[in-house]
Amino acid sequence: MAGHSSMAKAEKKAAKRKTETAPQNPKKDPKNNPKNYVASVGKAFAVLRSFTSEAFELTLSEVAARADLDRGTAFRLIQTLIELGYLQPVPQSRRFRLGLACLDLGYTVLSHGSLRAIVEPLLRDLVPEVGDAASLGILDGGDVIYLARVGAGLDRHKMDRRPGSRIPAYSAALGHVMLAHLARDEQIERLEARPRVKLSERTLTDLDALLARLDLVKKKGHAVSDGENAYGLRTLATPIFDAQGVVIGGLSVTIDAMRMDMPAFRDQALPRLMQVTRQVQDIAIKSGLSG
Repeated sequence: MAGHSSMAKAEKKAAKRKTETAPQNPKKDPKNNPKNYVASVGKAFAVLRSFTSEAFELTLSEVAARADLDRGTAFRLIQTLIELGYLQPVPQSRRFRLGLACLDLGYTVLSHGSLRAIVEPLLRDLVPEVGDAASLGILDGGDVIYLARVGAGLDRHKMDRRPGSRIPAYSAALGHVMLAHLARDEQIERLEARPRVKLSERTLTDLDALLARLDLVKKKGHAVSDGENAYGLRTLATPIFDAQGVVIGGLSVTIDAMRMDMPAFRDQALPRLMQVTRQVQDIAIKSGLSG
């Protein structure tokens, strides 16, 4: 009875969500008709979406809580997804993780041009061994938009770098490394697209100084930020190019400044970051991704 009650509540919630977003006349747009919503499929995807880059191994109770399901329904869905290969049990534990079948879906998305699908598993190889956070970003006007982020150990800085969040490109290594490979007039246009204010005492805001920095970044092939975007953080960034040599994104790795000084961080982290960047770029080119 409890399972039936929970299912009824979930179906009511699903119907309510669909009704709120449905058009005035659903008959003209049947894909938005709440009658077309299959609650069991929605629950299965809720289970899969419970797993994130920060919580990539979960117990039954954790999955049930994150997916808003009772334990019995969560258990049956987990067992079904294990049978299909979309989940797998973690050996010698009561936890589960995403299975290889999810990777197959990722490659299907990748064939249609998703840079994020390439990068997220590789970012996890950098954290926490190389840095406390690793990110993928793209340029949008004068901003960097984060597409992917894996972090561990930077909670005290209270930095919001979730996918979809923005930071000013002029103030960040990730922004500098992408701006550096644009034509001069486009660099200026993007740098002038928003007010430039000091985020710390080290933030460069003068246009000429920024342009000189971009020339140096292009020459070196990577960018550094030592407390320029936020006090107490050190960042390295590298560019991602498409087959035509156009910059299509950037990767960065960040540490808490208390962990090591900038020269040591650069010596230890840059080779690994460049290795991952080459992997991403090679896959991106073979998959036909472009700017």
